Amino acid sequence: MRFDIDEIFERYKDHIFAIGFNYFKNSIDADDVVQEVFYKLYKSNKDFESEDHLRNWLIRVAINECKRVTLSSWFKKKEPLEDYAKTLVWNDPEESEVFLAVMSLPKKYRTSIHLYYYENYSIKEIADLLGISSTAVSTQLLRGRKKLKEKLLEVWKDE
Repeated sequence: MRFDIDEIFERYKDHIFAIGFNYFKNSIDADDVVQEVFYKLYKSNKDFESEDHLRNWLIRVAINECKRVTLSSWFKKKEPLEDYAKTLVWNDPEESEVFLAVMSLPKKYRTSIHLYYYENYSIKEIADLLGISSTAVSTQLLRGRKKLKEKLLEVWKDE
């Protein structure tokens, strides 16, 4: 399958940004991940079998890039999550609260929840992308949902 890099960029840039933001909780590093993923796509001579193959490749490269960045010595700059959240447009206040609650979860729960609910991957697909077992993904989703429920109940109880 041949591809048009501009079309793919427009279609997937927000997905890749969301994965980067999920890892780093700041838009600067998330933007860097988007740039690096599409640079790697541009430089690759890879033929993709299907749209799903392309999408999975982009997600896998994004996750690997996030892991690589977290290991680098310069990974110190952080934009406060609340500052970034103020720049987003929400349809209602609950969306903002859910976003902040999800972002406050530990990374392994955040990542599984993001891939499952926002990217619509199955548990098996998430396991393949993250290089862990399906059981581990199921456990992360279960624990992540529980922690998310506790956080949201706490926030909404105070209102």
